[in-house]
Amino acid sequence: MQTIPDVAALAPLLEYLDGLSARATVPELRRRMERLAITLDDVSEFVRFDESRYLRNLVHEGKWYHILAICWRSGQRSPIHNHAQSVCGLKVLTGVATETRFATTPCGQVKAVSSHDMLAGRLVVSHDAEIHQISNLQEPGSDLVTLHVYSPPLLRMDTYSLTDATIGEFRPMVLEYASGGGI
Repeated sequence: MQTIPDVAALAPLLEYLDGLSARATVPELRRRMERLAITLDDVSEFVRFDESRYLRNLVHEGKWYHILAICWRSGQRSPIHNHAQSVCGLKVLTGVATETRFATTPCGQVKAVSSHDMLAGRLVVSHDAEIHQISNLQEPGSDLVTLHVYSPPLLRMDTYSLTDATIGEFRPMVLEYASGGGI
C-alpha cells in the first residue's frame, strides 16, 4: 500500500473508518461526515484537475473504504450510475455540485426524477442501487471539489443511459498520491 500523507481534519472520520469490519452504515457515515470540519485547504495537495474529465484523487484508503477528492471543471459530470454495494458520502468542499436522481421506468430505461444544487458544506449519502449523476454545471472557469467516502471502496459501478435500457459497467480510475506531487 502506498503511503498517503495524513490529513489532520480527517482524524475523527478515520478513527471510525479504520475500525470497520464491514461496510459503513448510511446513518453512521452521514453522522460522521456531517460533523467533519474539513476545508479545501485541508486536501489541497490532492486537488488535481483534467480538462477532459473529472479526476478521482485518492486521499486515504483502508480495507473497508476509500476517501477521494474528486475535482470537476465546469461542464464535467459523472456517468449516470449506482454504487453497486457501496455506501457513498459526498461533501461539497468548494463550488456547486448538481445531483440528479433517476428511477427505473417500466420499460427498463431510466428517467430523471429530481435535481438539486449543493453548495459548499452540503452532504449527500447514497448506497447500492440508488441511481444518480453528479455534475458541475457552473459557469466556465468555476471549479468544483467534492470529498467522497466509499465503503467498501467503489471499484466498479453500474452505468445507465437515457437512450436505452442497457446497463453498463464502469471501473473508475483512482489517481493515487505520489510524493512530490506526481501522479
